[in-house]
Amino acid sequence: MNNSLIILDRDGVINEDSDAYIKSADEWIALPGSIEAIAALSKAGYCIAIATNQSGLGRGLFDLDDLEAMHDKLCSLVEAEGGVIDGIFYCPHTPEDNCECRKPKAGLIDAIEAELELSAKDAFLVGDSLRDLEAGIARDCLPVLVKTGKGEKTLEKLLSDPPPWFNSLQVVDDLDTFTRELLA
Repeated sequence: MNNSLIILDRDGVINEDSDAYIKSADEWIALPGSIEAIAALSKAGYCIAIATNQSGLGRGLFDLDDLEAMHDKLCSLVEAEGGVIDGIFYCPHTPEDNCECRKPKAGLIDAIEAELELSAKDAFLVGDSLRDLEAGIARDCLPVLVKTGKGEKTLEKLLSDPPPWFNSLQVVDDLDTFTRELLA
C-alpha cells in the first residue's frame, strides 16, 4: 500500500469545463476515463485530493448546496468504480478577494496537507491551467499538465514563455493517460 498524495484540479481535468461555470450536478459531466482513472489511483493506494477554485460561489452563480451536489455526484461515481476521494478542497472566493486559498496561491494545498496529514512535496499535481501548476510548484509538487479543459491553451502559453520549472513539467493527453502511465 503506497501512501502517496495526488492532487487533482477539478474543472477541465475530471469534468468538462465551461466559461459560463459549472453550476449544478446536471451540468457536471465527467470527462471520458476520468472517473475510472481516479478509482484506479485510489485502488493502487494513492490518497486523492481535489483542489479547485470555485469562484462561482463568490459570484453568486450557485450556492453551497449546488457545489455539494456536484461533489456528491463525483464521489458516488468514483465509489461505484471501487475508489475513494480522500478530500475535496475548494476556494469560494473571487480573484478580487485576494485570499490565500485561490490558486495560483497555495492555500488549498496547505489545507490538504493539514487535513490529510500528508506532505505535498513530490506529490503529483494534475491541472489544466497555469494557476494549478503554479500552486503546486509553490509547494514542491510535481506538475502534470493535461491537454483537456484549458490544457492546450496553457501548453501554448508555456511553450512561448517557458517558466524556470518548465523542464520538470509532465504533459499528458488526459487524466486517464497520466494514470495508465503512472501505474504501468
